[in-house]
Amino acid sequence: MPYHAPVKEMRFVLDHIAGLEELSTLPAYGHATPDMVDAILEEAARVARDVWAPTNKTGDRQMSKIAEGGVKTPEGFKDAYKQFADGGWNAFVCAPDHGGQGLPWALGMAVNEMWQSANLALSLCPLLTSAAIEAIEKHGTPAQKEMYLPKLVSGEWTGTMNLTEPQAGTDLAAIRTVATKNGDHYLMKGQKIFITFGEHDFTDNIIHLVLARIDGLPEGNDGLGLFIVPKFLVNDDGSLGARNDLGVVSLEHKIGIHGSPTCVMQYGEKGGAKAWLVGEEGKGLRNMFTMMNNARIAVGLQGVALSEMAYQHALQYAKDRVQCARMGDKSGKRVAIIEHADVRRMLLTMKANTEASRALSYYAGGMLDRMRHAADETARTAAELRADLMTPLVKAWATDLALETTSTGIQIHGGMGFIEETGAAQYYRDARILPIYEGTNGIQANDLVFRKLLRDGGAEAKKFMDEIDAFLPQLTQKPSDDLDVIRESVADTLAELRGTTDWMLANAKSNTEAVAAGAVSYQRQFALVAGGYMMARLALAAHEGLFDGGADALFLNTRLVTARFFAEALLPQVYGLSKPVMGGNAAACQIANDQF
Repeated sequence: MPYHAPVKEMRFVLDHIAGLEELSTLPAYGHATPDMVDAILEEAARVARDVWAPTNKTGDRQMSKIAEGGVKTPEGFKDAYKQFADGGWNAFVCAPDHGGQGLPWALGMAVNEMWQSANLALSLCPLLTSAAIEAIEKHGTPAQKEMYLPKLVSGEWTGTMNLTEPQAGTDLAAIRTVATKNGDHYLMKGQKIFITFGEHDFTDNIIHLVLARIDGLPEGNDGLGLFIVPKFLVNDDGSLGARNDLGVVSLEHKIGIHGSPTCVMQYGEKGGAKAWLVGEEGKGLRNMFTMMNNARIAVGLQGVALSEMAYQHALQYAKDRVQCARMGDKSGKRVAIIEHADVRRMLLTMKANTEASRALSYYAGGMLDRMRHAADETARTAAELRADLMTPLVKAWATDLALETTSTGIQIHGGMGFIEETGAAQYYRDARILPIYEGTNGIQANDLVFRKLLRDGGAEAKKFMDEIDAFLPQLTQKPSDDLDVIRESVADTLAELRGTTDWMLANAKSNTEAVAAGAVSYQRQFALVAGGYMMARLALAAHEGLFDGGADALFLNTRLVTARFFAEALLPQVYGLSKPVMGGNAAACQIANDQF
């Protein structure tokens, strides 16, 4: 079915969660006027619908293939990318210094969600380019920025992130790719796997950002460096020179995202690929995380995007498919399955989870904007701490929900959902990678607990909880049964989260394994409460719009109903997670290996 971007919903979240109006008062974003924002969202929706979405099923069926020493992408991919780059979309949130448009990151979240819903596999190319741009902007030399950024920002060239090796997935200290100093550059030898768009036919150059061990430095993380390794060497005048000593060896055969070429890359078969250090020797892992944190929030957004697409697909099918009479209807009249209570429950669950995870993602995007451009250092630091706290929540929760939502979409289709021709299965297959790449969701849970929570004794987490507490009285200022229910549910589950947070803090050092075993459950609990808070804010905005005679009563009422459903039907999951958080998973650490 065709994709239709939920532009009105996106704009509502941008206004009431990300704080787009406030962001537009910052000097960096003064050009993001309401009219411009509306025009951007409408045009992005058109391109996503008419240009990108038609290539999605084609990419899934054709897949990318190695051809003539390179990679041929599926039919329509190259042209869709060209229209994207020619339209300036790649430069959307990039800094103006090198040709970017300098628009808010939060607005970019909405636009990127459209690309990802329309064709997730294709959207991975500009996503990795964005990560490479940020790494070079932050850690590159002035000469490196001048040489690479203009064409990366414009989309004339693309970028990649090369981390993983067969023996080094999460454990990047085990990397064996080696870079040896050779005058003003290094020579690199080694192999990388799982390299998204490591080779393709979109552009005439690809700029690889590669994590490698530096010859002569000690083993472990302190011996790593981050390097620029271009497919074609770049001359001083910006023209392309000789082909570098690198290439694609094979493409992975994957469950989903078939259109995206996931490459095994070989460096230095003919003596060494020329590589240039980004930042300092021994700081490669730290510098690489500039790309990783960017990518983690972007992957969370991919979860939102696939959830939205799966919901639209299931909703249309539920309206069209006629089966059975309603429960209790003695007339026997067959109705569309959307009339059946359990299908309605599934659809509303899909809708509510998608809206809550979208709101949390855009909230994180707004914090990234403030982190970069808030008026004073205190505000920038506060936004950075909040963005750090939100990153594992957005990445893990939104992608876990994507698996649940896309699976529910198949369930609504019944047996037809298990048949590839209906299209429902592709969303589930594409979503399966999301909880795995850019740091598995278990890694995100460890990050939340052992880094974000423990580094300040829970201060930032509790500050966020205090913010929720301070907000809740606003829900009682205007009479509403819906808001009363939402307030009570958020207040009670927040109290539950405070209790498990205190337990995690008290046991982290004395009972570390039990805390680690409960970290995923805690992460889910925290995200649910954060999502409940986002939905409560949207509900209040909708209620105020109705109270003030808002023109779109159906839209505003829908926000209220969806938020109430989240509060009553989904948020109570928080209670069932408390015991698993507080030692309930400890047996996993106590059972002997030979008992499995």
